[in-house]
Amino acid sequence: MDSWNWSIQNEEFLKLAIKRCKERNIQIPTFEQLRNPQNIPADIQNKLAKIGLQDVNPLNLYRINWRNDIKTGKIGGINYVELPSSITGVKARIVGLVGRNFPTGAHKVGASFGCLIPFLVSGRFNPDYHKAVWPSTGNYCRGGVFDSALLGVHGVAILPEEMSKERFDWLEQMGAEVFATYGCESNVKEIYDKCHELEATSDQYYIFNQFAQFGNSAWHYNVTGYTVHQLFNQLNTSGKLKLRGYVSATGSAGTISAGDYLKHQFPTAKVVASEALQCPTLLQNGYGAHRIEGIGDKHVPWIHNVKNTDYVAAIDDEDPMRLLRVFNDPAGKEFLAKSGVDAATIESLSNLGISSIANSLSAVKFAKYNELTENDVVFTIFTDSIDMYNSRLDELTAELGAYTPHQAEIDWVSCMKHQAIDNLKELTYYDRKAIHNLKYFTWVEQQGKDVAELNEQWYNEEYWNTRFNTVAEWDKLIEQFNAEVKK
Repeated sequence: MDSWNWSIQNEEFLKLAIKRCKERNIQIPTFEQLRNPQNIPADIQNKLAKIGLQDVNPLNLYRINWRNDIKTGKIGGINYVELPSSITGVKARIVGLVGRNFPTGAHKVGASFGCLIPFLVSGRFNPDYHKAVWPSTGNYCRGGVFDSALLGVHGVAILPEEMSKERFDWLEQMGAEVFATYGCESNVKEIYDKCHELEATSDQYYIFNQFAQFGNSAWHYNVTGYTVHQLFNQLNTSGKLKLRGYVSATGSAGTISAGDYLKHQFPTAKVVASEALQCPTLLQNGYGAHRIEGIGDKHVPWIHNVKNTDYVAAIDDEDPMRLLRVFNDPAGKEFLAKSGVDAATIESLSNLGISSIANSLSAVKFAKYNELTENDVVFTIFTDSIDMYNSRLDELTAELGAYTPHQAEIDWVSCMKHQAIDNLKELTYYDRKAIHNLKYFTWVEQQGKDVAELNEQWYNEEYWNTRFNTVAEWDKLIEQFNAEVKK
C-alpha cells in the first residue's frame, strides 16, 4: 500500500515560501473558501472589485472559484449556462458550469492551484529555487503559469505545438518559459518525455503533472462537485428534478472527479466520460489524433477513478468544429434566431469552447440513450470559451468559405439534432476493469509507478476517499502558513 503523508517535509523550504509571501503580502485562500467563496472576507471582496480578472495580483487567487461576478468584480451567483431544447433537441435539462469567468478564462486554473499550493505550504516546493513545470494539452499550463506568476514563481509551460495560437500568445505575454512538443492534444507521451528531459537537465524543474497529482482531482471533487450539487438544489425549486448524469471529458481526469462527489450525494447518478471518436482510448482502447483541443488522451490518467465511470461517449471532432461556427458566426446566430432561440441564449453560447461543445454532445447522447425527460438534469462543464478559438473560426472560414444561415441549419441538424446514440457505451464491471488495466502500460511500465498501488486503486475504495478528502488537512496547513505570513 502506498503512503499518503502531508506532514511538513522541509522546514527550510517552508520558511522561504513564508518569507516570499510575507514580502509580497500574499494570503492563500483555503479550499473551503474556494468551495464557498461567498464566505470570503468582505474586505477581500471589496479589493477584488478594483482588480481585473486577469491581473497578475495575488488577490486573484481568491477568484479561483465558480462564482465570480464579472460585472461587479465580487463574488456572485454560480456561473452556468443551461442549453434549452431549442438548442439540444432533447427534453432533458443540460446545464454546464462556465469556466470563462475564472482568471485565464478557463477552469484549469483550479486544477493547478490544487497541485501547487499543497506542495508550497508543506515545504515540498522551494519558490526561490524550483521552477514550476506545467505539462498540459492547453489550459492547465495557462492556469499553472498564472498561479506561478501570482506567487512570484518561475513558470514553465509544456504543450503540443498544434494547440491554438491564442494559448501560445498568452503564455508569451506572461513571460513563461514555453516548450512546444510534437503533435496535437492526443500526443501526451511527448509531453511526459519533455518532463523527463528537463528533470535530467536540472533539479530546478519541479513537475506538477496534472495526470498523476491528486491535487487536481481533489480540487474538482471538493469545489466543482460541490458547486454542481449547490446548483442542482438551486434549480430544483419544484422538488421534482432528478440529477441523472454528469458529463466530463476525461482529459487529465481532474474534472471528471466531480462525478465521484456527485455519486456520493446522488447514488443513482451516472458519470459519463467524453472523448474524441478519432482517438477512442476508453471506448476501443484506441489511439489517433483529433481537434477537440485540451482534453488529452491515448492513455488513462493515474488519478482517474475508473470504477466510478458508467459510460463512455465518443464524439466525432467534426461535430464540435461545425457547431463552433453555428454558435459564434453571425450567420449561425441568424439561423438560431430565426429558429426561435432567444437572444439571451444565443449570446450565452460564446461561453462554449470546442471541448465544451463536445461535452454537450455527449450529454445529448446520454439523454437520448436513457430517454430522459424534462424532469431530468444532466450537468457538464464548459471548460473554456470562444476566446480561445477565434483563430480556429478564421481557419475554418479560410478553408470552407464564408458561412451562411443555410449551412448553419445543415450543421445544427446533422451535428446536434441528429446526434445519435452510436459510439456510446454503458460500462460493465469488466469494461471498467479493462480500462483501468490500461494504466499499467503508461504508469507502471513507462512512468515508474508501483503496481501494488495500481491494484489498490481498483480494490480499495478507501484509496480514493483518502485522496479526495485530503483538503481538510491541506486547509490546516494553509491556515498555519497564512498565520506565519501575518506575523
